[in-house]
Amino acid sequence: MFSLRGRGVNPARFWQGRERYTVFDTAYGDGTRAAALIDAWRQDPQQSASLHIVALADGLLPGFHRIPQPDAGVTLDLICAPLDVALAGLSARIDFVQLQGLRGPNTGFARALARLAAVDARLAFDWLEAEQVAALMAQGFVFEGGAARFASRKPRQPLPPVPPRQAVVIGAGLAGCAAAERLCARGWEVTLVERHARPAVEASGNLAGIFMPLLSKDDNIPTRLTRAAYLYALRYWETLGGIGRAIEGEACGVIQLARDAAHASASRAIAASGQYRREYAEWLEAPQAAHLLGLPAPDGGWLFRQGGWARPGSVCEAMLAACGTRLTRRFGAGSVTVQRVGDEWDVRGADGAAIARAATVVLAGGAASTELAQASRLPLSSLRGQVTHLDAATLPQLPFVLCREAYLTPAAGGIACAGATYDLDADPGLRASSQQENLERLQALISSPEAGAGAPLAGRVGFRCVAPDRLPLVGALPDVDAAGSTERLRELPRHPGLYGLLGYASRGLIWAPLCAELLVSRLENAPLPLEASLVDALDPARFVLRARRT
Repeated sequence: MFSLRGRGVNPARFWQGRERYTVFDTAYGDGTRAAALIDAWRQDPQQSASLHIVALADGLLPGFHRIPQPDAGVTLDLICAPLDVALAGLSARIDFVQLQGLRGPNTGFARALARLAAVDARLAFDWLEAEQVAALMAQGFVFEGGAARFASRKPRQPLPPVPPRQAVVIGAGLAGCAAAERLCARGWEVTLVERHARPAVEASGNLAGIFMPLLSKDDNIPTRLTRAAYLYALRYWETLGGIGRAIEGEACGVIQLARDAAHASASRAIAASGQYRREYAEWLEAPQAAHLLGLPAPDGGWLFRQGGWARPGSVCEAMLAACGTRLTRRFGAGSVTVQRVGDEWDVRGADGAAIARAATVVLAGGAASTELAQASRLPLSSLRGQVTHLDAATLPQLPFVLCREAYLTPAAGGIACAGATYDLDADPGLRASSQQENLERLQALISSPEAGAGAPLAGRVGFRCVAPDRLPLVGALPDVDAAGSTERLRELPRHPGLYGLLGYASRGLIWAPLCAELLVSRLENAPLPLEASLVDALDPARFVLRARRT
């Protein structure tokens, strides 16, 4: 066996007439090759219906990055991870592989690549060592004249059929509006059902929601999910017109003050690791933070320069506007029922009147979704949150959103928002005790014992939908009664065509776009925009397995 020098192979030779075509490239570089491929796809009258490019890229934060594209039929995923790690976390069926810069002893990628390769997938390369050629051949790649194709006879797990492109989405808050927009962008016809007369009435109805990253020393699952979602949301909102333009809000930055000296010490350790770029997260010692704020910052804090605030309702409005004529609104529907009829789901009002029918239904109505029989055993709860509205002229004029245990937004329309409480009761009304709690935390936040004193009772109450592990539920809903004894997540039976986008807690503003993109990618058999471990961590069926182990 000997080393091989590859020859150039054009992926465009093989995509004609296909429903989807996926290219994996080990060297994104400056993006020239990906841009040329997308341009060739645009100009080819025999183009595949969709083109998906997954590429390894340097200089990004760790993990998967889905980069929105102007063409609805194109997805671009950049992965900042070693090749073996990237392949292990990738969920895709690859049609063309470009290997570049793999000189060295590494052969571990061959098995993972074979797991992802489609039948007759093509492989191009610049150079392969003899050991790498042997490893690829052992996995079923056949080399022919400086290129290779995947010719393994091992049976391949067939992809599920893409359902008819009609869907019903129940719930018109952030979760439901994002689902509707992502589906419509892929050419689906969507009926959006909402119990109220307009969108964003319940948890998505606050005047301001904060967008910022989440940091942790061990880069745990919530941190990785929130990083991917936050970065995707920043790019996604630009496609809708941008924060401060089409979307009411401001990318003014967020300062998160350390809770105490111990929290500051842990934060310094995170900062010292060097894993975050300055524009993403910068640790400020007390004098720096105080200088920027014009307020005391006893233990320092994090500056998130790309963060800020947005009115969730305006985000919903922008997403619905982007849906165009593919969206049908059924607002003011009240409570609904969902019943399986043949191969479709029948959605009806409380009076039995027909509202919509489709093979695919997405539940995105928060904790109210558990009123439906198929979702009644999901372990979702409601947490009451009261936000206090204050006359901004009576408070320090902040250049940033400021947060610690509480938050304070800059003025918008003369109102600053402070809050929010975490209550276990279901009282929908404003109450003085919750306002007092908000004011006490505000006073500690800005080191002003008189802040908000004497303010009238004003604000808003919403209810967060929360799962026990504080992670969202994204994917097909489990059929608990048919679960049997399987211990494998992917073998648990599901309600066919019934999906959930639920449990967004306090992070719906940034979780909603990526979670919707994840669900629609799965429906379309496209590469998933998150690593497999995160996808499994969000699976609604995870609680079925956990219940058996307790």
